[in-house]
Amino acid sequence: MNKWYFVLHSTNSRIYLCFVKNLRTDQTASWNTDDRSMNVENTKAQMRKGVLEYCILGILAQGELYPSDIISKLKDARLIVVEGTLYPLLTRLKDAGLLTYRWEESRSGPPRKYYKLTTVGQKFLTELDQTWEELSQAVKKTTRQSR
Repeated sequence: MNKWYFVLHSTNSRIYLCFVKNLRTDQTASWNTDDRSMNVENTKAQMRKGVLEYCILGILAQGELYPSDIISKLKDARLIVVEGTLYPLLTRLKDAGLLTYRWEESRSGPPRKYYKLTTVGQKFLTELDQTWEELSQAVKKTTRQSR
């Protein structure tokens, strides 16, 4: 009997929505295929990871911020993120040319990095906004939200 699995995958600053046939446990560690069901907590975590970069870019579209301020805004939105998750994402977005940063001296400790969107990052975010709207409408149309 063939089983199909819904997978959200993010790579190279792109989010892919895939359906995978007969997913094996060695293909990804985040899925529980021992039963006839997947682990809902892992699925929820994967969904959050898939949109995290988009949310960070959206937050930085509001202005230049220090990473702890970004974390606070994510927590306010109930997207819990720790520094160990945020800093690699910021580095990847900076390396992709979507963000830049500046150093500012701090009165109470070492200098701080403040991040902001580049012009390329603003254009990229505009494209993601459109993609998110299309994806959101498709999900609403195909799930219980449309009933």
